[in-house]
Amino acid sequence: MPDAPATATDAPALLRLAAGGLRAGLQRRLLDSHGSAAAALAAGPRDWASHGIPAEAVRELRNPDPDALRRGERWLADPGHHVLGWRDPDYPPLLRRIASPPALLFVAGDPALLWRPALAIVGSRAATAGGCANAASFARAMAATGLCVASGLAAGIDGAAHQAALEAGGATVAVLGTGPDVAYPVRHRPLLERIAAEGAVASEHLPGTGPLRQHFPSRNRILAGLSLGVLVVEAAERSGALVTARLAAEAGREVFALPGSIHNPMARGCHRLLREGAALVESPAEVLEALAPLAADLARTLRGSLGPVAAGVAHGPPTHAPPPDGDHHRLWEALGHDPTGMDELVERSGLTAANVSSILLAWELDGRVTSEHGRYTRTGA
Repeated sequence: MPDAPATATDAPALLRLAAGGLRAGLQRRLLDSHGSAAAALAAGPRDWASHGIPAEAVRELRNPDPDALRRGERWLADPGHHVLGWRDPDYPPLLRRIASPPALLFVAGDPALLWRPALAIVGSRAATAGGCANAASFARAMAATGLCVASGLAAGIDGAAHQAALEAGGATVAVLGTGPDVAYPVRHRPLLERIAAEGAVASEHLPGTGPLRQHFPSRNRILAGLSLGVLVVEAAERSGALVTARLAAEAGREVFALPGSIHNPMARGCHRLLREGAALVESPAEVLEALAPLAADLARTLRGSLGPVAAGVAHGPPTHAPPPDGDHHRLWEALGHDPTGMDELVERSGLTAANVSSILLAWELDGRVTSEHGRYTRTGA
């Protein structure tokens, strides 16, 4: 994967395409047909109309909002700010697989993190203290294994998950329903700035775009699309977190939910998900065990098509020397060349199931072990 987005030279044209107000599907159609935003814009109104662009949209595309363009140009001029187009080789591969992927993404921070195996942790804005503590606990556990924690920067569960991942020294991605420079809620401005500096902020909306109600469901589809799975910590019966979970299920991703008290209204959405088939989880180890094969499969796919993948998913040829003393060494000694199940590894190593799961996931991402049908094998000497 290249170190810098390949669309840097196409950025002005991508900005004009975004400022033209076309729906994502129409933008993708032009990009697919012409190969780049610059070529699509150069094709002109007659060509646009032949691609199904309505007359009103053609007029907007010819005369995009000048204020929006200026805001976008100023934002892109700052270091660490990028725009990824649909045809860009750096466009996140998992996001390509959803039903309606965004035609472009504005990214503040490290675009390579959008390729990292991720768990989305979502839930109520009006979360309980216990719910926020649970979100933080799961986020720290994911960060410890190298998984990215994705969320939507909202109040409550989202903020707790982002903050915990950062404090654990892990990676986190915030997907916004505003422009990439607009914090919502406003009090999350410091958190937004820290994520942009240490992780990544992604949005399909032009810089300066404020919080509009209709943007948040579409934000949720991106959050679900970037992740291997979604964990709903707390949610009311009518909740944006349930929308994210539904979109994740439709995209073939894992959906997890924490159970709660029958007296807690913020648990009713989770209980509804459980009735509909979401996986009930009570510990990070259960999530890690479910995601480990998916993360390793993604890493193998990317390694095979691209070579070494940036930002920790793969770091070139795996190193198979035994790990140093400690829990990693004990587990390595317990893991032979014959497929071994989780229960047996726990018994052999004397470690907890949570420790075994997190270490195995890190090794899978590094290419040290493979997993088939819940049984693990070393990949080298």
